[in-house]
Amino acid sequence: MVGVRLDFPQLRRTLPHGPGMLLLDRVEELRPGVGLTAVKTVSGIEPCYAGLDPADGVEAYAYPSCLLLESFGQAAAVLWLHSAGGTRPDEVLMLAAARDCAFVGRAYPGDVVRHVVELEHRSDGAAFVTGRSSVGSRPIATYGSLTAVVRPRTALPARPDGT
Repeated sequence: MVGVRLDFPQLRRTLPHGPGMLLLDRVEELRPGVGLTAVKTVSGIEPCYAGLDPADGVEAYAYPSCLLLESFGQAAAVLWLHSAGGTRPDEVLMLAAARDCAFVGRAYPGDVVRHVVELEHRSDGAAFVTGRSSVGSRPIATYGSLTAVVRPRTALPARPDGT
């Protein structure tokens, strides 16, 4: 089965993340209810590198594992949203748990990270995915289980601005 491709504007319409927090560039193949392959290009001008001294060694520019996990989670959210038909305006999709994650390599500015996400199980209000991230043929992370849930916006605490 051949999947659907999503470009950056389609990702911006799918995910609520604004500029600077949307950590995907495109979905190369989306198979709703099954899985997807997404890419994120690491750029040296990303906020996580602000303040680094140009004299710092290459290791200082390793892409943070927390952002790699967030990028993979965003890919998983795209899979969920296209598998479940989206969420209602009064709902929020959020990561609930990440288990058995192993970061076995690093990505650096100029690298293209490829996320492969597989949907293990989906039920009303929850989804379970597994997958891996790589740069070329080099694995950099595996994800044993990520759990996402949908909750009513009213169940979340108000932001400091009262919204």
